[in-house]
Amino acid sequence: MTAKRVLIVDDDEDICANIKDILDDLGYQTDVAHDGPSALQLVESNPYDVALLDYSMPGMDGATLHHQMVQLRPEIAAIMVTAYAHGDGAQRARDSGIQQVLRKPVDLKELLPLVEQISNSPIVLVVDDDPEFCQTMWHILRERSYRVCLAHNKEDGVQKAMGADYQIAVVDLSLCNGQTDGCEVLQRVLEVNPNIQTILITGHRDAADGILDGLKARGLDEVCFKPLDMDVLMSKIDNRSS
Repeated sequence: MTAKRVLIVDDDEDICANIKDILDDLGYQTDVAHDGPSALQLVESNPYDVALLDYSMPGMDGATLHHQMVQLRPEIAAIMVTAYAHGDGAQRARDSGIQQVLRKPVDLKELLPLVEQISNSPIVLVVDDDPEFCQTMWHILRERSYRVCLAHNKEDGVQKAMGADYQIAVVDLSLCNGQTDGCEVLQRVLEVNPNIQTILITGHRDAADGILDGLKARGLDEVCFKPLDMDVLMSKIDNRSS
């Protein structure tokens, strides 16, 4: 199994070094940054599973860093550390999709199980050409403790399918005006990971009827028709992840 990757961001070098040593000993692959711009450079070139972020840093606070970080890699899970766990900064962090906020100084007995839990949370690949829908899915799924990777067209979806070890893929049948572009994404997803759970979404019931049998023969699990009932869609995702 590939080691989980953790990015530690704090302007206190001693804190970074101490946490890095412990996580390295536990088998994680860790990197350290002491400011926001350095962290973003690392995120751009490395597929981290978890980011451990200090809230109060010179130049760019942790909530702002997290917002920019997920623009690059929306699947990164995040833990915020702050001396003011019940203040406005902590609320900003939660509103931005950060999964956990911990009080500083960090209690390692609290931190280490969270890193393990979050780094192993299911990853959902969402492929849809509607940015608003993708963002809605990202926020809903993050609130339900999923990690989420987003793609907005066939090419992006195919490329993303080659990346992380996704447990669930939610793919729109029609991408960027291509009536069945999602089929190619689904096929590539299933080639890379035959055990992945797949959900097709479509507003073209008539067009879908002619190809559903073929997709199901290749491994398609579920279909949801637009306009979507989000409660139904989430129940299918939850059932597939359990």
